[in-house]
Amino acid sequence: MPTLSDLPALLEETACLARAAGDLIMEIYAGDFAVRGKHDASPVTDADERAEAVILRGLRKLTPEVPLIAEEAASNGSIPETPGPWFWLIDPLDGTREFAARNGEFTVNIALVHEGVPLLGVVLAPATGTLFSGAAGCGSRVDEGGSQRTICTRRPPAAGLTVVGSRSHADESAMRRHLNRLNVAGFRGVGSSLKFCLIARGEADLYPRFGRTMEWDTAAGQAVLAAAGGSVSRLDGSPLRYGKPGFENPDFIARGATESSPFIA
Repeated sequence: MPTLSDLPALLEETACLARAAGDLIMEIYAGDFAVRGKHDASPVTDADERAEAVILRGLRKLTPEVPLIAEEAASNGSIPETPGPWFWLIDPLDGTREFAARNGEFTVNIALVHEGVPLLGVVLAPATGTLFSGAAGCGSRVDEGGSQRTICTRRPPAAGLTVVGSRSHADESAMRRHLNRLNVAGFRGVGSSLKFCLIARGEADLYPRFGRTMEWDTAAGQAVLAAAGGSVSRLDGSPLRYGKPGFENPDFIARGATESSPFIA
């Protein structure tokens, strides 16, 4: 099984796998593709399935002893009840609706979880080539245009919070009830796990999520955000943890601030 000392090397290898999956996704994106419905009415394309196959093949070689939890495999019934202390969470194409709409706001998400905590995460935006990565003890960074730099969260500005939310799945009434108590300067609708990454790089402050998400939707983004100095918690303030029965998340709030703030409930 991996150890904490393995995380830097695993982060590099995982980033390479995300890039390989992203290249395949963009080949499909450039042509004609069909969007099909799964049993839960969520969309799926050849890009989801083929990118997942690339990632799973690579992770089996990299860490053959670590269980793999991937969105498309799970939708076909291949999902363990108890994944064990270490496991990978993979969403090969987070934001399939954004992919189908061709707006570029879709990502490849790969996370390594230990004892319920996502310790390593890679989020690639294939349309721009921007790759976010982070791991416990390693910090977070962004690689865009061949230039790599460290990123970190910011303290809430005195002018108010920049809030990010889903472009396709927003529960506007719940969001409004929560934000009415806060000093909000602006709201930005963003697809996929890029919402976590905007907070991690200090461009936003808060991401409240009300409504259904799965663990593979959030684990990689949470790992990047946590390594950049942020946090993700349930509405009661307890940490959002992983390996839950059914791998479904409760409502949660992602924050850039790490200390008590009058702006963030």
